[in-house]
Amino acid sequence: MAAALGTAVHASIEDLIAVDLTGREAASAGWLPDEMERVLLARWEEEKINFHATPRHPDWKQDKFSNARKQQLGGVELLLRHAGAPALNPKVVSVALWRRVQSLVIACEGELRTKDGRLMGRLDLLLADVDDTGKVVGWKVADLKTGRVPQGELYDTVQRQLLLYRDILLSNNTDHPPVSAEGWYTEGPKVFVAEGESVLEQAYAAWNSMQVTETPMEPNAGEETCGGFCDWKAWCPHWWSWRHVNGKLHAGDFSDAVVLVSKFEDSGAAVIELCEPADGLGRPLPTGVAKAANFQGNSKEAMARLIEEGYQGAVFLGSVMTSGNAWRIGGWCDVLPWSPIPDLPQA
Repeated sequence: MAAALGTAVHASIEDLIAVDLTGREAASAGWLPDEMERVLLARWEEEKINFHATPRHPDWKQDKFSNARKQQLGGVELLLRHAGAPALNPKVVSVALWRRVQSLVIACEGELRTKDGRLMGRLDLLLADVDDTGKVVGWKVADLKTGRVPQGELYDTVQRQLLLYRDILLSNNTDHPPVSAEGWYTEGPKVFVAEGESVLEQAYAAWNSMQVTETPMEPNAGEETCGGFCDWKAWCPHWWSWRHVNGKLHAGDFSDAVVLVSKFEDSGAAVIELCEPADGLGRPLPTGVAKAANFQGNSKEAMARLIEEGYQGAVFLGSVMTSGNAWRIGGWCDVLPWSPIPDLPQA
């Protein structure tokens, strides 16, 4: 849901930057709030359709639209601030002022790619810094962020992202003015400057390490990976084994588990049997421990679909609420066939 909200806000800002003001009086005001609402609502509905078309999705939260409005307003405020009109209510923004905002945008949602084609990025905004005479004295790489605002400094991941965009831009333009990179957080809104040495060498090293092989990447089992969030756990036997060995299997109010579903009703009520790893390959071993469970929303649809397709093996459940008498498998949960990827190619 957070990603859908962010995409809708980003797209609506892009629409506002591209709005056609031909034929409008320069002094005309009062038009911007209606335009903001129009483009945001259109993008919101577009994201809702995409959201529901995705096989793995939680519940759509319509009440988040008010937050999308707030985030969009923050993005507009940041654009106005860059144009020299900070803290200005959109109701009083004239056509002439918005034309100035548009004139400072060199690129919006532009693709950045190194000359060899190996590294690329998607740039939200490339803006011109101008002096009092209107002369371009610098370029500004700005990336809109609708997520959590950092406390103090930029997150390391965002810092690297912004510096990479800056460095690709510099490598492709030998004759360039001074270039800065900023994270524009629409909550607040707040601006954070990214500074540091070039990251291109590190980026190329990462690219070289990502060549396709016949075996999966080396496992990195440990507290920070297997004990926390991992994108690969639904397909990784090492995550499961690490949690089992370290006494963290099925622990905590929210838990990931591999189970056998022995009973599933149309209401979503179910009985599941917990499994533990039988070996390092991730083969499931039933423990005899049965739990009442309740599949809800999209997770219920996913489980029903597996049964309709005739699937009878173990199931991976992600982020299940386990604190009640019955495990709650909500719309936010992954419900996937348990099919761990082996470390070595199978004969």
